Amino acid sequence: METKRLQVVINPSTQIPESAPPLVTIPPSPNCEVCVIVPVRNEAQTLIATLTALASQTEFTGERLEESRYEIILLANNCNDNSAAIARDFACQHPDLKLHVVEKTLPPQQAYIGYVRKILMDEAYRRLRKFRRGVIASTDGDSQVSPTWIAANLHEIAGGADAVGGRIITDTAGRASLHPYAKACHLREVGYNYLVAELETYLDPNPHDPFPRHYQHYGASFAVTVQMYARSGGMPLVRTPEDVAFYQALMRVNARFRHSPLVQVVTSARQNGRTNIGLANQLQKWTTMGEENQPFLVESADAIATRLQLRHQLRLLWSSILSGYQPTQTDILPLAKTLKINAQWLIQELSQPTTSGKLIEIVEQRQNQEGIWTQQWKPIEITQAIKDLREYLAKLRRQNNQQDGWVRPSLRSSNSSAMISSTKLDKSAEERVVV
Repeated sequence: METKRLQVVINPSTQIPESAPPLVTIPPSPNCEVCVIVPVRNEAQTLIATLTALASQTEFTGERLEESRYEIILLANNCNDNSAAIARDFACQHPDLKLHVVEKTLPPQQAYIGYVRKILMDEAYRRLRKFRRGVIASTDGDSQVSPTWIAANLHEIAGGADAVGGRIITDTAGRASLHPYAKACHLREVGYNYLVAELETYLDPNPHDPFPRHYQHYGASFAVTVQMYARSGGMPLVRTPEDVAFYQALMRVNARFRHSPLVQVVTSARQNGRTNIGLANQLQKWTTMGEENQPFLVESADAIATRLQLRHQLRLLWSSILSGYQPTQTDILPLAKTLKINAQWLIQELSQPTTSGKLIEIVEQRQNQEGIWTQQWKPIEITQAIKDLREYLAKLRRQNNQQDGWVRPSLRSSNSSAMISSTKLDKSAEERVVV
């Protein structure tokens, strides 16, 4: 029954083109397991570091990862620096590395990161699908993956994940140069999001994404199996944020998504970004807020806890419906009242073929449309929200520790501690912000 429901949530407009002209004509190695895509635009200052990190991949044991097991497709689009030449020179200097450099000048209507990342991921899919297996992995031209980045992604997928988001850390030098208020906002947001991620493990637990986990699913470190890429309809064609749109597409088809602390990347903390939405743009906004003495407002702990609890109730209700249960109006009315949405609308939606991920998405859209939820839960200053979240979590930890036989959620593998040690990049303020 679930498979039947899945068929109706894939948007035909996001299907992967089957006959697009190839970016790379050289076929992949028969041993290729991972196709890494790197969109590049004017990254001459960081590109050598990016490629060096990808060329230096190892197993968790420290042994060199066989270069035939992965390939890299780098697309330099609309550059007015020597990014493409740097990449080609690097390929010549590392002949054993399967690095394919593509240079294109796209028309203005296509020269944006959403389009570039989509054509790269579609290309990777078409190259790997002939093997009926494989992983598409994404990073950026201003980012440096950890030595075990590929191995860690493969480890999580071997453990049952359909897709993996890596932990993205800003570089120390770039962070130090930030406006004091922008730096404080960034570190507080990291801490806030980590606390929210832990709260999720208590109030809306996901067996495929256990604690410890993080909260990021962005283009600088994103991996997905070939099968799930096809099932989700591929990367949606949106201007930005294309990575968030793809994550949402994966949620609509109930992908097993892992926010893995094993998978790590360092990225630039620059403020001259390539898009109007992203970290660079946000850092600029925080700088302006600091200059104008504006507070950093976020969702309150009470609002988050209520939202997560209701989301969990929706998942349970959806699961019951899949098992044949027919909810009554008496079942739905209290839930709709707490969700602050129209009960008849919810009853109608529950009768339609869908997935739990799609159901949660349209419920949240309905909440925004009706506006009652946002009126009830006003944003608060982030420092107060962090304090409230810590207090909320302290109570939950104590309650769970008192339960007989309870074990704190942990990484699934017995040797994960050693793996984490081998992937650490920089024990920075960003990683120490929540303890």
